[in-house]
Amino acid sequence: MAIRIGEIEFGLNSFGDVASDGGRVLSDAESLRLLVDEAQLAEAVGLDVFSVGEHYREGMVDSATPVILAAAAQATSTIRLGTSVTVLSTQDPVRLYQQFATVDALSGGRAHLVLGRASAIESFALFGYDIAEYEQIFDEKLELFLRLMREDRVTWTGQYRAPLENVRLHPRMPEGGIPAWIGIGGSPDSVIRAARNGLPLMMAIIGGRPDRFAGHAELYLRALSRFGRSELPIGQHSLGFIADTDEEAKNVHWKHWQPVVTTMSKERGFYAPTLERYNTEVSTGALYVGSPETVSQKIAHIVRTNHLSRFDLKYDVLHLPRDAREHSIRLFGERVAPRVRELLEEDPGEWHLTGRAPAEIVKGGKAAHA
Repeated sequence: MAIRIGEIEFGLNSFGDVASDGGRVLSDAESLRLLVDEAQLAEAVGLDVFSVGEHYREGMVDSATPVILAAAAQATSTIRLGTSVTVLSTQDPVRLYQQFATVDALSGGRAHLVLGRASAIESFALFGYDIAEYEQIFDEKLELFLRLMREDRVTWTGQYRAPLENVRLHPRMPEGGIPAWIGIGGSPDSVIRAARNGLPLMMAIIGGRPDRFAGHAELYLRALSRFGRSELPIGQHSLGFIADTDEEAKNVHWKHWQPVVTTMSKERGFYAPTLERYNTEVSTGALYVGSPETVSQKIAHIVRTNHLSRFDLKYDVLHLPRDAREHSIRLFGERVAPRVRELLEEDPGEWHLTGRAPAEIVKGGKAAHA
């Protein structure tokens, strides 16, 4: 979907990170209730989407995402509610359909999903799946889930669940299903998968220069054209934190980001974070940390570069104080989102000034090199 001024959307993503309050770490129950409060706040400050992830580890309370979203549905009225990632590989597509048909009904048609293969893989062992079958499981379950959404009755046989014979699930989703995006972490094969299945693309960019994903966005546009698909949105999920000044934002965020990434570096075998690397990620990388003006300028740049229709900010980090979370959400909705729209109106960038649809661009324009 090419951006038309005023149509860029802004969302919040949470991974259910446990917060703190006055130096006290909140309980899991308090953290769950906080998520519902933050969904209400996101709606109040004019954001478009509130999404919750799916994780199975200490310090995160988002393992039962549809339940959280159902609670948020009752506390809000207009904001769209969905997942920042659903680990489809370790879900039963039948049950997933039923859960999100329920959330969609309770929310009045506001539910959506981002379907991913998982970068955090705890759910494979927890639910008895073989990580060696990572690709095959996802492909099979994606095919079944899309058929359940797009067909009235389904007869199906596969390797990873019992067969279905002329099944019609209840409660029903709207005809054609609910919005479902494919989440990617950098694999070109996943980009092609999204285009082939006619699904919007959500690029999870959590490290390094985010403009390196411009080639993925352009590949997606070319693939949509070659598969004969209509224009579809491209979104970006990135981490960040907003405060009144750049210095305050970096000081608060670094204090809580550093121990989390240190733990991840030991688990996954990448570099331990240093303040120098952190500052590089903030200045030119994938961390959207700073004052409202700094973050707005950075988002506007990446919207132009990566052909975005939606930008989602992962706003929580383990033990970040609840008042800091609240202030960051307020600044994102009340100051950053309007400022980005203003910046894009002032300078949409060459890609948006062309006025051409993606199919035209990819046949003979700037995407040809990707």
